[in-house]
Amino acid sequence: MAVPKKRTSSARRDKRRANHKAGKAPLRRCPRCHSPRLPHRVCPTCGTYAGREVVVHRVADPTAATPTDAE
Repeated sequence: MAVPKKRTSSARRDKRRANHKAGKAPLRRCPRCHSPRLPHRVCPTCGTYAGREVVVHRVADPTAATPTDAE
């Protein structure tokens, strides 16, 4: 069995591992709203995954969002 004669230094080891990083995940288009999303994840815009709605988004009522200050 082959055994290394000298110990590999940490600098040499780290230089070798410098290119072993994970790449960026490619973005896919949501089939419902066509916004970019990560594959195999719920769409952050419409909340669907695999053709069904998983996350229910609440739409804020625009009249209730404006507080009236009666002084």
